[in-house]
Amino acid sequence: MGPRILITGATGFIGGRVAAKAAIAAEPGHVRLLVRRPAAPPGRPGTETVPGDLRDPDSLRRACEGIDVLVHCASAIGADEEVSRAVNDEGTRSLVDAAVRAGASRIVSLSTASVHGRGPFRAAAPGTLPLAPGSTTSRTRAAGERHVLEAGGTVLRPHLVYGTGDRQLMPGVVRLLAALPGPLDGGDSLHSLIDVDSLAGALLDAALSPRTQPGPHYVNHPEPVPVARLLAAGEGLLAGTPGTRGPVVTVAEARALLADVPFAQHHLAMLATDHWFADDRPWREWGSDPGSGFAATIADHAPWYRRLLGDS
Repeated sequence: MGPRILITGATGFIGGRVAAKAAIAAEPGHVRLLVRRPAAPPGRPGTETVPGDLRDPDSLRRACEGIDVLVHCASAIGADEEVSRAVNDEGTRSLVDAAVRAGASRIVSLSTASVHGRGPFRAAAPGTLPLAPGSTTSRTRAAGERHVLEAGGTVLRPHLVYGTGDRQLMPGVVRLLAALPGPLDGGDSLHSLIDVDSLAGALLDAALSPRTQPGPHYVNHPEPVPVARLLAAGEGLLAGTPGTRGPVVTVAEARALLADVPFAQHHLAMLATDHWFADDRPWREWGSDPGSGFAATIADHAPWYRRLLGDS
């Protein structure tokens, strides 16, 4: 008999993909989805949906009853300090405590490489970087990681995640480019990316593989993406007639033009700096599939991105 799995964040961008894959891979009735709102979409065939909130320890204890594996994908991103701490730090602690008391044999948690702060990071190997989170979100997620790791759990740290359902990465790049008079020359930095389906597969594989080890893991496509390729994809998603943009803008020029736009300064600083994390364990040890890479797959998601950007 297979393990009984609890997935948090099961209606979100990444957790929803994990739930879909688990519903196919696991035995019927062995997948439980934690949802925060009663009006959340119904569970997938073969899954059980239970109400709960990371800020409600009693609901977490009920949700964890009888589980063998916890896959924790829920988090508060971009929230204020109080909410971020309550969800990402204290909520994760309550969830891990509940899973341990329930006898769960494995805990896998989704985090982010931003717990290391701003680069440059070039082919950074696991265990070589200190934690230096620079935002409320990454600081409280780093705190949440600690509870998972202290319980002997496994933490996955992707850098940039893209694909259908992404409302942060590519929309943010397009928003930045739209604020400039011409295409951006981002320099020669390299970035770790992973598509959402490959990340979801790695999360589920980490939960089920007998070779999964405790501790933090980077999970990104093995080949880093040149910033020029990422920006070219963003230019391709911009509305308007091709060829109507002005001359190329350097990062220094963009910083001056958008000096009073905080989101633009954040994006420019990130894009102009290497963020390349090297870790082949998810693909070598768990048998996960990293996918075809950004250049081969971004076009598949372009129609969805265009619809999203056209409606925004």
